[in-house]
Amino acid sequence: MTASTTNPPLPTKRRNRVARTRLAADSGFVVIVSLVMAFLYTPILILVIYSFNDNRTLTWPLSGFTTSWYEKLFSNDQLLTAIGNSFYVASCSTVLTLLVGVPAALALHRFKFPGKTVFRRLLLLPIALPGIVTGISMLNMFKMFGFNLSLETVIIGHATALLAVVVTQVFARLQRLPKSLSEASSDLGAGPLQTFIYVTLPNIRTALIGAGLLSFVLSFDEIPVTFFLTGRDNTLPMYIYSTMRRGVTPEINAVGTLIVLTSLVLIAVSVIFTVRDKTGRE
Repeated sequence: MTASTTNPPLPTKRRNRVARTRLAADSGFVVIVSLVMAFLYTPILILVIYSFNDNRTLTWPLSGFTTSWYEKLFSNDQLLTAIGNSFYVASCSTVLTLLVGVPAALALHRFKFPGKTVFRRLLLLPIALPGIVTGISMLNMFKMFGFNLSLETVIIGHATALLAVVVTQVFARLQRLPKSLSEASSDLGAGPLQTFIYVTLPNIRTALIGAGLLSFVLSFDEIPVTFFLTGRDNTLPMYIYSTMRRGVTPEINAVGTLIVLTSLVLIAVSVIFTVRDKTGRE
């Protein structure tokens, strides 16, 4: 006769004790996660609430509900210009970063060349350095070549600082792609460009979207690099920084609320693309 290899059932009391232990652990985990989320998002909630406060001073309890600060926001030409400049800088720097970062990630993934490891480490240097060092370095370079400071110099500075974001994310995704896909494409007669458009690009699409959104957000609220490279044109972070001497105004809270809503929309778009990408693969 062969001995049974199945484990005997646990006694009822022991099963109940194990279930209670798991329930307590799960409850404790939920409490910890809730506290962390509250710590992260309570300041944002307060910002949104104060943007509707009828009183100009940030006092509690609120004196009343109003949307007048949003009306003043859209009638403030300087603030609207700063917001437009920030969107312009963030959009252009994101596109420039993707145009340079994606080929760099492809080169790191496909080719072997002397100094490849050093090249990978140097790509991470701009984002690892403090922003003030990057800003001063870029300022010295532009002054040496005789460039006038403007929003375009800010775009180049942001793209340089954020290049590592795109390269690392795209390179990590390329590392997970099986080489058989590109080999099969080549066997079927596709050239390198066709392979990239029809095979590689669809498989790294979510990485590109994530890297692009992250680069956009980081560029939008960048201060140290912008401080050294901007000319007469203000971006939104610089405008807020200059008005902080008078304290936080309800208009700034309104701007922050709109930025939060925009960020939520971008996150939702990113999640939708990610879900569609996973569904398509399945």
